[in-house]
Amino acid sequence: MTASHVNSWYAASLDGELAFPTLNQELTVDVCVIGAGLAGLTTARELANAGKSVALLEGKRIAWAASGRNGGFVLPGYALGQSSIERKVGKLQADQLYGLSVEGADYVRDTISSLQRDDIIQGHGYLSLLRHSDDRAFREEAEKDPDVAFLDRAAVQELARSDRYKAGLLEPTGFHIHPLRYAQALAGSAASSGAQIFEKSFVSQLQKPGAKWICRTSKGSVHADQVVLTTSAYGGPHNRLERSVLPVATYVITSEHLGECLDDAIRFGGCLSDTRRAGDYYRITGQGDDRRLLWGGRITTRRSEPMKLAEMLKQDILDIYPQLRDFKVDYAWSGLMGYATHKMPLIGEMEPGLWVGTAFGGHGLNTTAMAGKVISRAITQGDEDWKMFQPYDFNWNGGVVGQVATQLEYWRLQALDWWEER
Repeated sequence: MTASHVNSWYAASLDGELAFPTLNQELTVDVCVIGAGLAGLTTARELANAGKSVALLEGKRIAWAASGRNGGFVLPGYALGQSSIERKVGKLQADQLYGLSVEGADYVRDTISSLQRDDIIQGHGYLSLLRHSDDRAFREEAEKDPDVAFLDRAAVQELARSDRYKAGLLEPTGFHIHPLRYAQALAGSAASSGAQIFEKSFVSQLQKPGAKWICRTSKGSVHADQVVLTTSAYGGPHNRLERSVLPVATYVITSEHLGECLDDAIRFGGCLSDTRRAGDYYRITGQGDDRRLLWGGRITTRRSEPMKLAEMLKQDILDIYPQLRDFKVDYAWSGLMGYATHKMPLIGEMEPGLWVGTAFGGHGLNTTAMAGKVISRAITQGDEDWKMFQPYDFNWNGGVVGQVATQLEYWRLQALDWWEER
């Protein structure tokens, strides 16, 4: 755990990097946001644009954790499936929640466009791939949604040339981005709107001894009428929140420049993933001879990075696309996603003046944006969209027992995947 970004392709491909000072003074603001991942950056930006004075405190660097390490997919929805949400809250509220997730994805796209950052979006469309022969669910989904196309095995082979894939669903609205560039662009926009951003300013104490909250760091403090907690799996200053977030690790590698070699395997420039419970997700970055394969997977609750990570994921790739043969892995890294036990984001007011936006699971690029908008609207306009998340409360994650139980569940789901593919 250092103050530098992890050694990833994202960090290596930044064209310059914004840097912000360490808090070394006492400030008084309307709102203090703790955690400068994408949720915190969006919240700070929206609050500042609405005229609030804002301080954003980050213990490491902007988007140091999952926000700057993820696969880069921008898709609507949540880690919990839509049918499960509907069973919990009913169809009307489930549809409203899905609409908020669409709003989050739209926010990312619209923000990138408004900032004129053509270097952030790197591909369009989403191809979901099936590794077993029962394609009824895919056909039904395509029948329900006219914007979604069902692809049989022959059609899939034109885009993803692997014998492993039996069918596909092609959704045009998804896209993929360079998340660290996006985070830097958000930070610059928030700062231009008046938000005060501080890096290397870990909040060690959060108190409310009187009318205002006090957020203390090693060298300074922020006094605020309201606080927004947007920390996640790497920890933060509020014990109840930390006990509600389960850290789940995933791993990503990027290949060397493969150029035309990729055409023998992948002829789709958008997001690709399979439908297994702990499946692979990947995409092509760059253009022409400068193209690389970015590949993620191997979900686990272990915090430590496994030995030989690059070789492990490389073998996963070659099991699906043996025609890529031997290639060099230039970058390999891991990151922790924050999950709640119910797999929905934790969004809302924990107590008067203390707001939370976290536990975005594997759908963070849309839900972090959505959470930032929902929370900022609640603070500035009294909007109550956040109450739609109240059925998904701050449950205890089970501690070590919870991590073990989650790992056992992942292994069970992987066994089911194996059985279905036989």
